[in-house]
Parts: sequence; C-alpha cells; structure tokens
Amino acid sequence: MKFKHLYLLLAIIGLIYTWYFNIQFYQTATDTSILNFIDLTKTTIPAQSIVADITVVGITFLVWMVHESLKLKIKYWWLIIPLSFLVALAFSFPLFLYMRANRLEKIGTLEARS
Repeated sequence: MKFKHLYLLLAIIGLIYTWYFNIQFYQTATDTSILNFIDLTKTTIPAQSIVADITVVGITFLVWMVHESLKLKIKYWWLIIPLSFLVALAFSFPLFLYMRANRLEKIGTLEARS
C-alpha cells in the first residue's frame, strides 16, 4: 500500500470517528448551537488541554499547508481550510497529505520524462 492510500484511509477514519461523536451530540443535546458545543469543550481541565493541543497543531498545520501548497502548486488546496473547521482536522490533515502525495507523484513523473 502506498502512503498516499494510507493518508486517504486515515482521512476517511478521521471523518467517521469525529462525526460519530458529533452526531451523538446533535441527537442528545438540548442546545445544539456551536457556542454550546464549544462551551462543552471547556468543562474539564483535560478537555481544555486537548483543545489547546489540537489548536496549536491545527494552526501549525494550516500555516505549513498553505506554504507547501503554494510551493508545490497543489490544486484546490484552499478547500482544506474550510474543511478543517466544518468537518474535522482529523479529516482535512490526512486529506491534504493525500493531495500532496498525488502532486509529488505527478511532479516526479514529469521530472522523469524530462
């Protein structure tokens, strides 16, 4: 299995795993607003630690992703930004790695022909 296929598998797992819990929230919460969702992430110190960790990782990923996308001329890279917030970072990060691997594969193919 190529790494790019592993990245795609991880993106699918990230989508399913995070949205499993999101759907549970929307089915059980009386207040399903995004503000309540965010407030609930602050209910315990371990939850706050995880949120802080994911926030720093997410910002670092987005900065690197923009730079890498422009450098490699990856098409549709900008879609990763809204997907990170609307779906999940666990989905968008491996999806970008898949897109990057495809681009590197294409560049490698072009360089081999020259």
